Amino acid sequence: MGLIQESGGAELDPQMFRHESGRMVVALTRLFGIHNLALAEDVVQDAFCRAIEVWKFKGVPANPAAWLMATAKHRAVDILRRERTARTYEPELTRMIESEWTLVPTVHEVFEAHAIEDEQLRMMFSCCHPRLREDARVALVLHILCGFSVGEIAGAFVSGLAATEKRITRAKKVLAGSKKLFDVAEGAEFSRRLPDVQRALYLLFNEGYHGASAETAVRGELCREAMRLTAMLLAHPLGRTPGTQALAALMSFNAARLPGRVDAAGNLSSLLEQDRAKWDRGMVAEGVRLLELSATGLEVMEYHVEAAIAAVHARASRMEETDWAAIVALYDTLMTLRPSPVVALNRAIAVAQKDGPERGLEEIGLIADRERLKAYPFYWAALGELELRRGRREFAREHFGAARKLARNPMERRFLEGRVRVCK
Repeated sequence: MGLIQESGGAELDPQMFRHESGRMVVALTRLFGIHNLALAEDVVQDAFCRAIEVWKFKGVPANPAAWLMATAKHRAVDILRRERTARTYEPELTRMIESEWTLVPTVHEVFEAHAIEDEQLRMMFSCCHPRLREDARVALVLHILCGFSVGEIAGAFVSGLAATEKRITRAKKVLAGSKKLFDVAEGAEFSRRLPDVQRALYLLFNEGYHGASAETAVRGELCREAMRLTAMLLAHPLGRTPGTQALAALMSFNAARLPGRVDAAGNLSSLLEQDRAKWDRGMVAEGVRLLELSATGLEVMEYHVEAAIAAVHARASRMEETDWAAIVALYDTLMTLRPSPVVALNRAIAVAQKDGPERGLEEIGLIADRERLKAYPFYWAALGELELRRGRREFAREHFGAARKLARNPMERRFLEGRVRVCK
C-alpha cells in the first residue's frame, strides 16, 4: 500500500500499515481458520480501504493502529454472524463463535496484543512448512507476517511480479492444506521445524543487509522485520536456543553497522572504508551479550561462526586493528559447516588482508565452483581490489568494469563506478 496523505499534508509511515497488516491477518486467521486465509486478507484490505476513505475527510485518528484493529474486528463480527452457517471456521473456536453470547467476547480476546503475538509465532512456523522451498517460505513470511505487497517482494528478490505472485499463491495453498496453524506447544515438532524458521529469518535479514534489490543495496525495513520476528522467537521457551541466540547476535552486529554502510551522499561504503564512529555501540553490546548466551550449548551452528566473525570486526575501532588471523580461522570453520563459493570468496578476502593481495588472489583461484561467482558483482570487485593493491591498475579497471555491468541497483553501480575511476 502506498503512502496515505493526512488532511494536513503529512505522510503516514507505510511501515505502520505493514506491521498492522501482519497483526490483523494472524488474528483473523485465528478466528476464520488457516483454510480461510484469503478471507482474512480480504478483511484487512477492506480495513485499509475504509481508512483511506474516512481519513481523507476526517483526518488521521490519534491512534491509527487501534482504529484499523477496531475496523477489522467489527468486520469480522459481521462476517461471522452472516456466514457462520455457510462456512467452517477455526475448529477450536467453533463453539464460541456459534453462540451469540460468546461471539463478540471471543473476537475481542483474539485481538488482544498477547494473543496476536502468540498467533504470529504460530504463523511464522506455519509459513516454514517443510513442503515449501526456502524462497517461498521467506516470501510468505514477508507477505503474511510483515505485510509486504507482492510487488515489494518481487523487487526485493529481483524476481518478476507474475513469478512472485505464483510462488506466493502456491505457498498459500500448501498453508491452507495444513488445516490448522502450527502448534508451538508440540516440543518435538517445534524442534524439527526450528532450523527452517531460523534459516528463513537469516535469509530475510541478509536480503535487507546486502540483497539484490533493484532499488537499493540496503533495505533497513527488511532487517528490522527479521530482528522483530527473531526477538519473538527468542521470547518463546522452546525458541530460546543457542542457535537462535547466535542468529540474533549476528543480526545485532550487522545492524550496528547499518548507519555506516551508506554515506551522507547516499553512496555505499565498503566495510574497510566505513566510518566506525557511526556504528551503533548499543547494538554491538547487545550482540556481545547474545553471543555469550549462545555459547552455553554444545552445538556450533553457522550462526555462531558468522556472529563471531562480525564480533571481531565490531571489536576493532579501526580497520587496521582487525584480527584477520582470527577471521581466517573462523572462515575455515564456516567452510566445514556450510561451504559455498561466497563463503570461500570472503575467506580469500580475509587471507588477502592478513597475508597480502597475492595470497588472496591465489585463494580465489582455488575456489571450487568458482564459475558460480561470475554472475556476482562483488566477485569481480574483489579481484579488482586485490589487483589495485598490487599496483596493476589496468587489470583492476577491467575487473571493476565487469562488476559494474553486473550491478544490481544504482547504489552498487555508483560504488563500482567510483572504483573504476580510482584506477585511471
